[in-house]
Order: sequence, then C-alpha cells, then structure tokens
Amino acid sequence: MSTADLRPATLADAPAVTALLNEMDRIEIGRPETDQHTVEADLKHRQTDLTQDSWLALDGGRPVAYGLLWDESGGERVDIDHYVLPDHQRTGLRMLVAMETRALAKARANGAERAVVHLHLNTRPTTDTALLAERGWSVVRTHHVLHRALDPAADPVPEAPAGVRVRACRTEADRVRVHELYQRSFAEHFDFQPRAYRLWLDDIDAQGLDWSLVWIAETDDLGDAGFLLARDDRAAMGWIRGIGVLREARGRGLGGFLLRHAFGHFAARGRDTVGLGVDTENATGAPRLYDRNGMTVHFAVDTWEAVLA
Repeated sequence: MSTADLRPATLADAPAVTALLNEMDRIEIGRPETDQHTVEADLKHRQTDLTQDSWLALDGGRPVAYGLLWDESGGERVDIDHYVLPDHQRTGLRMLVAMETRALAKARANGAERAVVHLHLNTRPTTDTALLAERGWSVVRTHHVLHRALDPAADPVPEAPAGVRVRACRTEADRVRVHELYQRSFAEHFDFQPRAYRLWLDDIDAQGLDWSLVWIAETDDLGDAGFLLARDDRAAMGWIRGIGVLREARGRGLGGFLLRHAFGHFAARGRDTVGLGVDTENATGAPRLYDRNGMTVHFAVDTWEAVLA
C-alpha cells in the first residue's frame, strides 16, 4: 500500500474529486453516478471551512483519497465523508486520523465533551473496514438506495385523492412552508439534525434546485400536510431528495400519491429511472411504501459511528 501527499481541497479540485468518486462508483456499484455540481455544492457549503474541514490526497498528481467534514448539530454530532481507492489504504488511514482529530476539536468548540462521528460507506466499500473497526468504529444503521424504471404510458401524473390538493413550490412562502414540513415530518427519524431555514437551503443546494419539482400536498381538514422534494440534475437518474407527511396526516395515502406524482412528472420529462434513499429501520413505514410502488434496491450504505473523547 502506497502513501500520497495530503492537503486541503479547493473548489478548483471539483473535477478531480468527481473523477475520483466516479472511479469508486464503478468499483462499488458498477457505473459512475457522481455529478460535478454535487461535489461543488458540498465544497461551497457555508459551514465548511475547506482549509480545516477538507482533505485531498494526490499520488503523482492523481487523486486517490478525499475527505470532507461538516457539523450540523452545533454539539457533539459531526459528519464526515471519507473516500479512498483500494490500493491507498494507508493514505486513507492517515486522512481518517486527521478527520477524527478535527471532529473532536469541532465538538469541543461547540461545548461538548466528546464527538459522535458518522460516516456513510457502501456495504461493499473501497475502504478497508477492518481499519475502521480497529479504531473503534462500528455500523449503527443501514440505508438502501432504491430505484425504479419509469414509462410515460405506465406512469401518468395521478389525480389527487378526494379532499387533497397538490401545488408546486413556486414562491418564497412555499419554500418556507416546505422547510417547516421537512423539519416536522423528519423530526423522529434516525440522525435527524434540526436546521434553520437558510442552512437548510444550503443543505439542499437550493441555488441549483428546480423548485417546480418540489410539491406540497394540502388536505381539507389539516391544510399543508406533506411534501416531496425532487431533483432532475443527476445524470444517472431522477432523484427524490425527500418525502414527508406529518404524523397526524399519515395513513391517508398522501405519501403514495406524492411518490406517484413525482414518477409521473419524471416520466413526462423523459426520465427512464428514478431513485431515492431510505433508512431500512424507518419507523414510518417508508420501506413498505416504496416496495408497494415498485422500487427495488440499487445498493446499500452503512452508517459507521465512532465516539471520540
């Protein structure tokens, strides 16, 4: 295993980072699925200080490992992305140690005594997970990335159920409303971190979002009760970034209607595939909803956790 030079990443590194992540995609899932604009959005996030919260390893000018750290909690919870090619595990380990050190410093700066760090890895990762286990990391959750084929003839935009209306998110007031629905409907989900409106806009890369693919479902008795946030800027497939229904509105079919509504719009745009991510232990029944609507597993992702003190 060789080692490589390690330095902070910059926005100018986005093409090289994208190439690295797509090389890893080919190994882990069989085809490239990383778009440069998503890498750029991460590098431009207002809460990320690239000089301290990013790492890029180069071997002869070729990127072989990349890391990014961000703090959404303002407390002990810190997240990292860590990518390394199979033949550069020693470099990946050096990067991981540096990221752990930075994560603990961030948590302590927040007033916490420890850092609880999460890292998402494909269940068949390029990372040697034995190195993680040796440092006290363990898997605490598994998510599935699901996908589904689309057909304009088989996936028309559905009629809304009786007593339900759906509207696209076109005004600032609607955007604020989607944020509120997002925060409320996801509050009970694993690892959810409450986010203020402006930070949430950064999280979803709002500047690059087509808001006509964000919908709000309203019921006669409850008013605005659910939302779906989709993106059509991924080369590999249409993407559902988030779907949520308020607790008091569940069991009425709103989630399934919003899902089929997105399918119909993507199919009408000429998309042949749509995808989304789901926590396999989701307590709201989301995995069953997606299964009933024809979504199948594309690949699986483990959440690894380390508690540092």
